[in-house]
Amino acid sequence: MSAVRTHVVKPGELDREQADVWRELRVKSGAPANPFMEPEFTLAVGRVRPRARVAVLQAGGETVGFFPYEEGPLGHGRAIGLGVSDCQGAVLRPGTGIGERELLRGCGLATWDFDNLEAGQALFAAPGDARAAEEFASPVIDVGEGYAAYETLLRAQSPKFLKTTLAKERRLGRRAGDVRFVFDERDPAALRTLMAWKSDQYRRTGRRDRFAQEWISALVRGLHTTRAPGCSGVLSVLYAAGRPVAAHFGLRSRTVLSCWFPAYDPAYATYSPGLILHLRMAEAAAAAGIGMLDLGRGAAEYKDALKTGELRVYEGSSVRPGVRAGLHWLRREPARRAHRYVRDRPRLARYAQRTLAQAGRLRHRR
Repeated sequence: MSAVRTHVVKPGELDREQADVWRELRVKSGAPANPFMEPEFTLAVGRVRPRARVAVLQAGGETVGFFPYEEGPLGHGRAIGLGVSDCQGAVLRPGTGIGERELLRGCGLATWDFDNLEAGQALFAAPGDARAAEEFASPVIDVGEGYAAYETLLRAQSPKFLKTTLAKERRLGRRAGDVRFVFDERDPAALRTLMAWKSDQYRRTGRRDRFAQEWISALVRGLHTTRAPGCSGVLSVLYAAGRPVAAHFGLRSRTVLSCWFPAYDPAYATYSPGLILHLRMAEAAAAAGIGMLDLGRGAAEYKDALKTGELRVYEGSSVRPGVRAGLHWLRREPARRAHRYVRDRPRLARYAQRTLAQAGRLRHRR
């Protein structure tokens, strides 16, 4: 047993000093300054998820770490904001002497599920560790050397893509009206428009509508008004003749913009407004001192066209052996393996995507 002690609190019970220590530990970790790993995101989730908790770790009279999570029945925990959080894990002082099982025991957890575990979280999933069920790429756009350097790179690696997208932007201006981009739009009406587009997209493509869940809608609305150096909501909107045609809501720190919810008006699909929007976001982010846009886990053609590199994230479960963990494994693992089987077979995955989209279109017409 280590000398680390665990004290579990609700996010809203953290005091200002503890939040400052959290931020300091993140800076010292050397990991990208992902806003999902800042205390503001956990505090926002705590306001809409009553089962949100934070384990405060102490050793020698000092706070040495934080572990945000959500508790469920029978000791089954999950990453804070699981399902929408794009970066997960513990915030620890380097060399903190606590093990995985000890941490779970201190939280009263038998298991802890994650789907976007940050690379370097060796406490839960060391490289090559089978506990991390799968490793995924999270594409990124590096604009650390400025937007002009990024555009030069795009011209070299995707010349047709860049040329076509810029031509569509000019065509949009000629046919629809003056094109204007706002990087940080504060108007709540614009956010409502984005959420309506996204809900429509989810239903049209046969996917679960995240915004049909009130806690997710409330979380996004709350984060839209959050302003902190490490975690601020950013709503970016592309307008044509004063009308929104594409929008994106994400979170930013001083150096990272985490891309989260992009959508566009299908009436303007021929102009590829989502791609235009992402180029303008990259340009504005670079001008604001942001060095990286994290496009998030998941394969998509637009990500392949825009990316300059990739980070790694992990999906799996951290387990403290016992009856409760065994029951959880039986409930979750068969479905997880089935999803993995489909993802690992491109033809089958494409067929599944087409089937979902067709079913979504049929439901959408009713």
